[in-house]
Amino acid sequence: MTIATRFASALDQESAQGPTEAEFLPVRLARAAVRTLGVDGAGLSVVDAAGRRIPLGASSPDASCAERLQFTVGSGPCMAAQETRQPVFAVLADLRRRWAPYADLLTAQTPFRAAVALPLREDLAGAGALDLYFTDEAAVLDLDVFAAVAVGEMVTAVLTEAAVWSDWPAESGPDWLHGPEAVRRAAVLRAAGRASLALNTDAATALVLLRGAAYAAGRSVEEVAEDLEAGRLDLDDVVPPGRG
Repeated sequence: MTIATRFASALDQESAQGPTEAEFLPVRLARAAVRTLGVDGAGLSVVDAAGRRIPLGASSPDASCAERLQFTVGSGPCMAAQETRQPVFAVLADLRRRWAPYADLLTAQTPFRAAVALPLREDLAGAGALDLYFTDEAAVLDLDVFAAVAVGEMVTAVLTEAAVWSDWPAESGPDWLHGPEAVRRAAVLRAAGRASLALNTDAATALVLLRGAAYAAGRSVEEVAEDLEAGRLDLDDVVPPGRG
């Protein structure tokens, strides 16, 4: 059975099991990648034309958490793959050497101990990446890299086809750009914008401060942003006066 046939079969199974809504297409694709490649987790993200990193979907809550933690610390294998447009292979020692804050949070909050990040061909939404996660770092050696690259190409093709054939406003993009993880990320950007006004600084600096507060608390920056939006936290609780 070819890799294309295996992936198509896996995607059919995931589509039959749901969720079926258009915004969950990346979730189905990530789960199909896990089925096809025999990895422990997968996630999809994209960097849009404005430089914003948008999570599209993941195969499991742990895989979603791994992506959020990478955004929280502001660096990691997926971000490196998107910036360099080169594959990144990282076992635990590599993660600790290159991205120690991310490795600390990843090992504390998920079962994953290794990651492979593959840049995806640019599509209508921007430069994408497919993250593959492993609970046993030795399993990285068993990954069929050619199959993984092929799966990445098929993922991009499915997303592009869905964008071409769906009826979506040009200003908002295809439905799969607006899944739950993307909505959570948008809350972070809103929180950073409000914090920048309150602290009389720019949004990039405010985001750095929110990330620092989240890392110090052992949380994702999405969780902190959601608490700020809901009024469960005040900005002074997150960024003490004088830090801006």
